[in-house]
Amino acid sequence: MAIQSITPARGATWRQSLLALLLCLSSGFMGVAHAGYAAIVVSESDGQVITAVNPDEPNHPASLAKMMTLYLTFKSLQAGTLKPEQELPVSSWAASKAPTKLDLRNGQTISVEDCVLGMITKSANDAATVMAEGLGGTEGHFVELMNAEAARLGMSNTRFANASGLPDPSDTTTARDMTKLAMALYKDFPQYSHYFSTEEFMFRGRLVRGHNNLMDKYPGMDGLKTGFTNASGFNLASTAVKDGRRLFSVVLGGRTAAIRDKLMARLLDDGFDGHETPATMVAQAAAVPAAATLAKGRRTATGAAASKATAVADATPAGRHHHRRTKTDALARSTCTRKKGVTCPAAAPRTQKVASVGASPDK
Repeated sequence: MAIQSITPARGATWRQSLLALLLCLSSGFMGVAHAGYAAIVVSESDGQVITAVNPDEPNHPASLAKMMTLYLTFKSLQAGTLKPEQELPVSSWAASKAPTKLDLRNGQTISVEDCVLGMITKSANDAATVMAEGLGGTEGHFVELMNAEAARLGMSNTRFANASGLPDPSDTTTARDMTKLAMALYKDFPQYSHYFSTEEFMFRGRLVRGHNNLMDKYPGMDGLKTGFTNASGFNLASTAVKDGRRLFSVVLGGRTAAIRDKLMARLLDDGFDGHETPATMVAQAAAVPAAATLAKGRRTATGAAASKATAVADATPAGRHHHRRTKTDALARSTCTRKKGVTCPAAAPRTQKVASVGASPDK
């Protein structure tokens, strides 16, 4: 059979089609979330961006996704369709979620306020799912509400896949988008912002401690949220006040919790001084070598597989510290919810435990 020659006109059309296909494929790879690195610092008063390093690079939110679950929770509380003391049922789906969790059981109930505290302190995935089902009927429908709210807030590079931030390759956000969400939480629901300063609370006779250790160390910090999975690295959204000025900052893709916290402190220090933090400092804190994220669109099969990885606990001593179990006197502490500046009776240390492989610890 004779092979027809391609005429110049048809050849041009063919080349244009091929080019369009290649552009589509490359843009698709460019949008794949990965454990890169990013940081941003924004002033609340005027929206000034003080530092921005890879602010629009896609990454996985990990438990920063719970900030949107909390946003929708606060929205319902403000509207009166939800009450803090209201009891919500625990489904088998919610109870089956991977750690970290409150160890809720199918058939139990939990109050809205305990769900909020569990999400903020322990980053409890089961509590986030209970809330999702309570507000959306199913977690799938709630995710639709999350993404609709994200679009309304201008989070144009974010797509949530679940209510908790458990590993999912399609779960995508950016440092800029997470800052928009953090600022919206404080602006739209100031009456609930105090929850973000909670460091520990009593839940059914046991002390639940938070993961945000930087709040104890950085003067003026009063929130927001930590996050970690293998695919995301160590994430942190923070807000702090100094001399009446509030800053919001987000770090994505930290190598360890300690390194991430150190970078966040430097970002805020520089921000309050009106200085931009050098991009090299952000790169040094990255979960992957900086060279791996310099060329946009270069995504290897290994990188794609990493985005699907389940989270495992950090094996460093600092990582284990975030999972310390404690033994408490339930009578003495049963009504104590610890916030920054408030001291509950001391708890005696018991043992240290690292979450098992396959879990999703948040640090």
